[in-house]
Amino acid sequence: MRSFFKNIGPGTLVAAAFIGPGTVTVCTLAGTGFGYTLLWAMVLSVVATLVLQEMAVRIGIMTGLGLAEVIKQELRQGSWLKFPVIILIFSAVVIGNAAYEAGNLSGSALGIEGVFGKSYGAFYPALIGTIACILLWMGNYKILERAMIVLVILMSLSFICAAVMIRPDWGAVWHGAFVPELSGDNLLTVIGLIGTTVVPYNLFLHASLVRERWSGKEDLKAARKDTFISVILGGLVSMAIIITAAGSGLTDIRSVMDMATGLEPLYGQYAIYFIGTGLFAAGITSSVTAPLAAAYVANGCFGWNAVLTDWRFRMVWFLIIGTGVVFASLGFNPVELILFAQVANGILLPVVALFLWWVVNRTGLLGAYRNTPLQNIISGIIIVIAIILGSRSIAKVFGW
Repeated sequence: MRSFFKNIGPGTLVAAAFIGPGTVTVCTLAGTGFGYTLLWAMVLSVVATLVLQEMAVRIGIMTGLGLAEVIKQELRQGSWLKFPVIILIFSAVVIGNAAYEAGNLSGSALGIEGVFGKSYGAFYPALIGTIACILLWMGNYKILERAMIVLVILMSLSFICAAVMIRPDWGAVWHGAFVPELSGDNLLTVIGLIGTTVVPYNLFLHASLVRERWSGKEDLKAARKDTFISVILGGLVSMAIIITAAGSGLTDIRSVMDMATGLEPLYGQYAIYFIGTGLFAAGITSSVTAPLAAAYVANGCFGWNAVLTDWRFRMVWFLIIGTGVVFASLGFNPVELILFAQVANGILLPVVALFLWWVVNRTGLLGAYRNTPLQNIISGIIIVIAIILGSRSIAKVFGW
């Protein structure tokens, strides 16, 4: 068991990052709206995430650079693409995460309210933001990693226990997980499930984090194992939320805490405690990882070569958390920023996916660790999905 936990590292932060309040909400709506029939979309999302994150891990381990740094290096001086691509990356990840941070803090606050009540609800976002600042200010990767592991385990146990407590139809669960059903009615929800799991900023975060934990190609096996375990666990948590929502029999639900409240008469106070605790953990982990990813991207875009304790690194994540606390505390929804973030991420996902595919096939950069033909086929399919997702995300924002 000690050896098992010793090999768990950066992948946990990636799982923590993609299971935020947005993912929890989308999974809840998928379960209440379509039952178990969209579980296959989460299975597909997990496979896509595994493939893309493994490629990001290889880049980080084999080059010793973050993804933004590799992009700058490969788009050599004089290339007309260099400047617009770097601006796109910076805008989508740094400004985009500032827009979404309010949602992370608000979601975590909603979980606390479910467990402890609404008496001090206005102060919860500031409290969560302070916890996030403390964890990041320590500048100690091992402490941060262990804190995220504890929170991810807490989140996992909370949602999985809620799913088991519902006593779902396991035959229907298996059918929904492996027999795809796609129609005009569920298309947007399927896109939402994939879009909240295959997150562009996680690719930058992961490539940078593996450098904090590991140092060379001899560590690649451990890094891959960490990635597979963590992402699959994250996928199981998301599936548990869908199962809980589907098995509840409730239909008039807009958020996961509505589901918890609806389940309380049937399953007692434990329902709201399980789901509230899980939502709190999901919110606080995303509140830490989103600013951290933004700081790593700014570090690579500007060539700072900064460490976790560098004032420039701290300045980026502090501004993002501070912006989120203000918006969440005032109940202000930064619509314009969020729409901008959706457009930028809609463009960024296929761009980064294409760049990953290009880089991991370059013998001069990765040598024997470049993509195999099978990996190219699988990643090619995922890139097509990423392009469709990106196009749909942009079209949705503009109402096309």
